[in-house]
Amino acid sequence: MSPADPSPLEVFIPFWGDPELLYATVESVRAQTDPDWMITVVDDCYPDPTVAEHFAAETDPRIHYLRNDVNVGITDNYQRCRELASGELMMFLGCDDLMHPQFVETVKSAHREFPGAATIQVGVQVIDEDATPIDPLTDKVKRAIRPRVRRRTELSGEPLAASLLRGAWHYWPALVFRTEVVNRFPFRDDLPIIQDLALLIDMTAAGESLVLDPEVCFSYRRHTQSASSTSLLHGSRFSDERRYYASAAEQMAQRGWTRAARTARRRWTSRLHAVTLLPKALGRRERSAVRSLLEHTLER
Repeated sequence: MSPADPSPLEVFIPFWGDPELLYATVESVRAQTDPDWMITVVDDCYPDPTVAEHFAAETDPRIHYLRNDVNVGITDNYQRCRELASGELMMFLGCDDLMHPQFVETVKSAHREFPGAATIQVGVQVIDEDATPIDPLTDKVKRAIRPRVRRRTELSGEPLAASLLRGAWHYWPALVFRTEVVNRFPFRDDLPIIQDLALLIDMTAAGESLVLDPEVCFSYRRHTQSASSTSLLHGSRFSDERRYYASAAEQMAQRGWTRAARTARRRWTSRLHAVTLLPKALGRRERSAVRSLLEHTLER
């Protein structure tokens, strides 16, 4: 490792889910062209003893396994991962997502080119439960509103904030952070589904930057029954989003970022998302869900 290289990429995997998908995630890291990485699986008391047995038999010294004493939930498990980080770069890899072989090599190259950037976002492919590439509407919208860059580009300030508030085009499990920077910004305990956007906006408002690298080197697995999707029809996510966008509009206005504040108040992609779910709610005859989705769509 040359003096210009960062320390090993610390890959934290907060685990609660399908053990077989977790093992595939770990293998995708093991297959990296750059072997300078470390994995820590943080098991949030998933009720399957074979997971601990699997990692007890692991011989690769770069792979570590920890199990929480009690189930602490999504946000606190992220926090534990962050507290364990000690290197220059870290990430919260999803326990069912996949790195492409050049992922670590790509993010380290981006860090060397933009050493002051707090966050790195690479290009992402979306896959389903069977690892088949898919392109659902949500991801079509993300691609349409994401800043269009042909090469690795550093983004910051109001343009970055307005872009993220227009539509959260990032993919949280693929983000790589400078550890000392991300440690300065608390997670929003009251926003378990949208806390990733809140964290990025807080960092941006404080003057931190994000590098967008268009090279596709990560597969994000989209499940129809994920925590975020199952909360949609019952309105919990949209209730959180309305609260967050209102506070973000105030945050941007206080910063003097009028365009970003206006974007937060309009939250048009969030409204559009609610509209796309109305047919499903109507089909299921879930009146409370229909009422919640209409409220989110029409409320100013």
